[in-house]
Amino acid sequence: MKVAVLGAGAIGAYVGAALHHAGADVHLIARGPHLAAMRQHGVQVHSPRGDFTAHVHATDNPNEIGPVDYVLLGLKANSYAACGPLIDPLLHETTAVIAAQNGIPWWYFHRHGGPHDGQRIESVDPGGAVSAVLAPQRAIGCVVYAATELEGPGVVRHLEGTRFSIGEPDRTISPRCQTFSDAMQAGGLKCPVEKDLRNDIWLKLLGNISFNPISALARATMRQMCHHGGTRQVIETMMRETLTVAQALGCDIGISIERRLAGAERVGDHRTSTLQDLEAGKPLELDVLLTAVIELAHITHTDVPTLHTVHAISDLLAHRTAA
Repeated sequence: MKVAVLGAGAIGAYVGAALHHAGADVHLIARGPHLAAMRQHGVQVHSPRGDFTAHVHATDNPNEIGPVDYVLLGLKANSYAACGPLIDPLLHETTAVIAAQNGIPWWYFHRHGGPHDGQRIESVDPGGAVSAVLAPQRAIGCVVYAATELEGPGVVRHLEGTRFSIGEPDRTISPRCQTFSDAMQAGGLKCPVEKDLRNDIWLKLLGNISFNPISALARATMRQMCHHGGTRQVIETMMRETLTVAQALGCDIGISIERRLAGAERVGDHRTSTLQDLEAGKPLELDVLLTAVIELAHITHTDVPTLHTVHAISDLLAHRTAA
């Protein structure tokens, strides 16, 4: 099995190292000091489960790799539309693209069934620009429940969690999903193949849609947001509105808001990815987390006033950061 990781940051390098450990033919695509460090020293993983180093092929030129069986996308979703020159050399007729992204994916309504089947979500696929680069039929969904961060160039700190749930847009248990799942498990990771991954998407989104923008606006950690009464109330309201949209689309998350908050509180003083991006001066990945849900609320005629308010403020922050 030949795998390319496009955007081998903290999550991508961690998965690539695990697959390499399982014997897969893995290639990491990165740039800058991180790439240089991986080339010289391999991917160094520091984890409560045990430290290890994986000497994986790393490059900034996908033409060196050629077509692969699977591309794991570790890029931010707002980079998808522009990734054509990087991903095209990696594709053959049946290459699967596994998008390890937060939020609503560009393929969400692909083979969804029902009245919205095939509908494009403008906020995540503006003008079809993402679908033109990443054909929805190639997509395998992936919801990441692992927390990692780059401790330094080439050094991945694994904080917690090893689950990467995957699934087909059409809800089948396909051979290509099962093959990838087997390789991930051989590498020591959990990779269940879910019949309807959309439920997992909304479960993960329940936290991302609320904690991520609020953390950036308040410059606060998970613990701080949970412990501040007023902020906690806003987050609860955002979660309730999000659940209403999910239910309007036929999804059952199967977890209470209180349980979701308790899980977030246990994470402690963790900074969300949006807060980390803000502090690093990077673009904020809010379209797939918040804007898309507001668009889906409009499609399903669902009232989400708090989401609209937080979006208006965080959108201004995103524009100021990008300026």
